[in-house]
Amino acid sequence: MTDTRTVDVAEPDWLRRRPRPGELAIRGFLFVCGALSIAITVGIIYELGKESLLFFQDDRVSLSDFLTGTVWQPQAGRFGIWALVLGTALISIIAMVVAVPLGLAAAIYLSEYASTRVRGFFKPVLEVLVGIPTVVYGFFALTFMTPLLRSLFGANLVGFFNVLSAGIVVGILIVPLISSLSEDALAAVPDSLRQAAYALGASRLEVALRVVVPAALSGIAAGFVVALSRAVGETMVVTLAAGASPRNFSLGEDSLFGFILDPFRGAQAMTGYVAITASGDVSHNSIDYNSIFAVGLALFVMTLGLNSLSRRFVRRFRQEYE
Repeated sequence: MTDTRTVDVAEPDWLRRRPRPGELAIRGFLFVCGALSIAITVGIIYELGKESLLFFQDDRVSLSDFLTGTVWQPQAGRFGIWALVLGTALISIIAMVVAVPLGLAAAIYLSEYASTRVRGFFKPVLEVLVGIPTVVYGFFALTFMTPLLRSLFGANLVGFFNVLSAGIVVGILIVPLISSLSEDALAAVPDSLRQAAYALGASRLEVALRVVVPAALSGIAAGFVVALSRAVGETMVVTLAAGASPRNFSLGEDSLFGFILDPFRGAQAMTGYVAITASGDVSHNSIDYNSIFAVGLALFVMTLGLNSLSRRFVRRFRQEYE
């Protein structure tokens, strides 16, 4: 008969778990930071919701008109959010048209073509653009980009305040964001994929465009969405360059490309309206004051949707390599 009793063996001292107060303090600090971040986010949502509720409780405001209206005239009691959404969308689309090819091309060059010395020089130079105050970009758009567009297309066609100038400068502003995130995604692709493509006779350009970029697609797309969220939330450039008058329109009456989508006209973005109204002489708890929280809540929902889309895209197309 076999004896199945277990014999307790004394655990060596060096295997025993010892208290580490420093590590526990760091874990506690990190937990407090995470909890504080969540609490701040909840507080922002609470304040936006509370003030927005006061806005929608006003007898002059209709939720259906706010969500479907295309005319924003607070003085006349008309609060159609789509007039402001139009300005934000036009500027953001133009910005992405400018920033995506430039940022992605810069990322491909830094990842696949540049030497270590060149990459070490150009990447910090690109990232320096992120640290420039956005008000400087706004004055750049107003004093350089707008006069340039007026000289190219004619002063009669291009207004002094226009969404094209604002969109181009916002695109320049987010180029470093796209290039940095895309370059990180490209650099994370295993070098074995590149070597295998070279072994099959592919050129460097073919390796970059047909192997590396598809392999890093999820990270690149996430960078695009983050940059789009940054463009949607930009304030100073659109306030200074795009104008302070909402582009009120009427579907079926106004020309689509002659007025509604005309990039040479001015338009007020959602962030521009919040900045101008909040800095003006607006009394507390007035309908104009409460409207900025409603617009801010709509902007928060838009950026939250973009970030959620980015996370779903990353999960859907993420590729893991060993």
